[in-house]
Amino acid sequence: MGDMTTADSLKPQPNIISRASTRLGQIYQSVLDKSTPHTAARWIFTLVVFVSYAIRVYLLKGWYIVTYALGIYYLNLFIAFLSPKVDPSMEDNEDGPSLPTRSSEEFRPFIRRLPEFKFWYSGTKAIVIAMTCTFFEAFNVPVFWPILVMYFIILFCITMKRQIKHMIKYRYLPFTHGKTKYKGKDDSGKVFSSN
Repeated sequence: MGDMTTADSLKPQPNIISRASTRLGQIYQSVLDKSTPHTAARWIFTLVVFVSYAIRVYLLKGWYIVTYALGIYYLNLFIAFLSPKVDPSMEDNEDGPSLPTRSSEEFRPFIRRLPEFKFWYSGTKAIVIAMTCTFFEAFNVPVFWPILVMYFIILFCITMKRQIKHMIKYRYLPFTHGKTKYKGKDDSGKVFSSN
């Protein structure tokens, strides 16, 4: 009949639903991979999605607790984005690397606990989930929204104050703007600039 062995004929073949699901997952991953270098376009897309969410919540005059939860989640993402991967306060100098605190110490690049792409991806997914919640009345918990705004502002101020103190104490800056840029020559003798 053919080259099929008994083991191959007994192996279950994937059904059309699992094949379609696999193919959609591959397309989705391909789109994500292609969007990686386009930082500005990704954040503009997220801004558009957020504005549409905000307009929906404003027009429906509800789902404030979902918006509060979204704000808290974004605050947690932002703190992880600002934090170094290895927290210098949790580390003894003898046990591993630490951030340099003097100019004579070796330079170590700032590595984020939450990379920019994961920050964008998690934040965009959160907005889509929050938008989906606005279609279900069960998530429309009646609350006095000014209290939530006040809680969020207080939480934001306390958290950012703690994060800024941590940044000052361990002398790290999570942004490249304003950092020293070094110029030098590569192996071929061309001048390059290091960021």
